[in-house]
Amino acid sequence: MTSVQPPSRPIPSTRISPDNATVLTNLGLLAELAGTWHGTGFNLIGRPDFQDNANVFLELNLTHETLTFDPISSSIPNRGTFQPDIELFGLTYLQKISDATTGGALHIEPGIWVTQPATTQPPLSPPGGAQLVARLGNIPHGNSILVEGIATSFSGPPVISPGAQPIAGGNPAFSSFLSFNSTPFTPPFPTPIFSAGTSELQSKPGGGFSEYTLTNPASGTNPRTPLGNLPPVLDPRITQALVNDPIILLQQKIQEQIAQGHEFSGTVLNIASLTPIPFFTQPAIAGNPAPPTETVNLPQFGGGIENLGFLQTNATTALVYATFWIEKVTHPNLPAFMQLQYAQMTLLNFPAILIPSTAQPPISDQGKLNFSWPHVSVATLRKTFG
Repeated sequence: MTSVQPPSRPIPSTRISPDNATVLTNLGLLAELAGTWHGTGFNLIGRPDFQDNANVFLELNLTHETLTFDPISSSIPNRGTFQPDIELFGLTYLQKISDATTGGALHIEPGIWVTQPATTQPPLSPPGGAQLVARLGNIPHGNSILVEGIATSFSGPPVISPGAQPIAGGNPAFSSFLSFNSTPFTPPFPTPIFSAGTSELQSKPGGGFSEYTLTNPASGTNPRTPLGNLPPVLDPRITQALVNDPIILLQQKIQEQIAQGHEFSGTVLNIASLTPIPFFTQPAIAGNPAPPTETVNLPQFGGGIENLGFLQTNATTALVYATFWIEKVTHPNLPAFMQLQYAQMTLLNFPAILIPSTAQPPISDQGKLNFSWPHVSVATLRKTFG
């Protein structure tokens, strides 16, 4: 799809909403987001555990989710100084996530997705057939994010790797990011993010943080879900492979649908809060040389994150990147349906309070060794109302 060109004359101050067909046309590759989506997923987050005097509490949740998008009917004018005005088009969204086991609240996020035309000041344009997009989100913990990227069309099975190992074996199909692995690492960023297939147990001397190895039972000295939850049972669907690479939940769903005879086409959205982002290309093994790396650096990858003062001291958000696959799923003998899958990585930076360090910040904080702790969320949703 060709990006909408800036208007040749100033955008009028009074903007009247056009008909629905024009509204959806203006949204371009974001148009199919419009509507309400329901489904399930998985959430992994390492968070501080002051109360237990522990390095980290590893929270693991199977999730229920509702995600609603409403088109903004009129254009959004951005007034130019060094080039003509541009018009953005977008949708508001509201995301609600709860724990599938306990029913407890996990996340709520209002925000906006927008498309942007190519510009000359600054010089910015998407690859051929793509669109520039951005997501603006607000999280009640006290974070605001601006994550930018591109939207492109795709045809063929999404999410699973096209290589010899389709599950957690390589770059997920149509994603710009090589991995959504959960293994924590020491900052400062841009320390490479661990590759798919990396485990905490194998990647660090002594097995690393014991919370990430499920054969170590949750306890007061090994704080991890379901400690303190009711019912206090870790769902058997939360496996070690899922903890290492949460994206396998999406990949398994696509493999099931391929086996049933479904085919796929649609739009993929790749967004990030900064650029470039380095990744290891092979699993890391403690005691071995560091694996080779690959750097992701695509147009419009950038933006920023603002954190509440409390978070800046206790657990600050340092990076967000995500891939959303908007999928039209068809079958020779069954009705077509719309499916939305996403994988999102958020890096939370806070110290392991039981590991002393004499290094200077950002490697240490108040004499404790800092880590970047991945917070990974994935979900598969179906559109239920337009």
